[in-house]
Amino acid sequence: MTHPPTRRVRPSQLHLRGAAALRRYRLFVTSDNLRTTAGTSTGDASRPWTDLASGYERARSREDSLDRLVEWPAQRELLGDVRGLSVLDAGCGNGDKVAQLVREGGAVASVGVDISDNFVTGRPPGLSLVEGDLSDLSAVPCLAGRQFDRILFLQSFGYARDPVHALHAAKTLLTDDGFILLTRTQPIRYAIERAEQNGTSLGEEYFSTGPYSYQHKDWNEQVTLTKRPYTMSDLLNIFSAAGLWIETTVEPQMREPARRRYPHKQAVLNKYLGILLFKLRPLPG
Repeated sequence: MTHPPTRRVRPSQLHLRGAAALRRYRLFVTSDNLRTTAGTSTGDASRPWTDLASGYERARSREDSLDRLVEWPAQRELLGDVRGLSVLDAGCGNGDKVAQLVREGGAVASVGVDISDNFVTGRPPGLSLVEGDLSDLSAVPCLAGRQFDRILFLQSFGYARDPVHALHAAKTLLTDDGFILLTRTQPIRYAIERAEQNGTSLGEEYFSTGPYSYQHKDWNEQVTLTKRPYTMSDLLNIFSAAGLWIETTVEPQMREPARRRYPHKQAVLNKYLGILLFKLRPLPG
């Protein structure tokens, strides 16, 4: 069976560092998901998840979900062999993924952290699931003094109030040879959607800096979010400002058998692209 090749990019190390970089990206690329009620933002990027968590897990569990078909297989591949390694899943949802890594992958002494406490039952030995905010992992009591071989931000990073600070805190929890696996939706996907809705151009929406509101129909239509757009340069500069470099970037695609079985999902990827996976390591020195 032949699978379409996975596109990999190995950019050189980025060099936007220091206090100026931190100030810049705390000002311009702060939280990109804010809950709104009656049109007024609470200013807390993590709180929407308490309302969306159950809807997200239902959507993810569907047979034709892109998480099952594309994202989780690609995440597992980039993680590699986790036998005997400790894993921290930041923004773990119900904890099912980190539970799989412990139960099936052989990970040990692992932790899942999420703002909601709607965790799976029957968790395997060696796994703790705790309520906490991924925006500052250093403030989660059970993580004090701990280090992890792998730290995951799987489609959860957008809920960080201060993304640079969130990555700094995560970096301090890594072992010497550890890395962060972080995934984000392709920013062009949101630009395409807004251009269709607003009758504007792709470029206008991609470089727009104004927040916009929407409801996630597949999760919970009753929750309105305000999202701040981001570009690829925003994302890359956040990593650099946090003192991280990109070892590998993956843009996963659906494999051929799944393309034939779920053509409607392939049509979504053809139009809106998918997600980006980043393998991040601390800059030396």
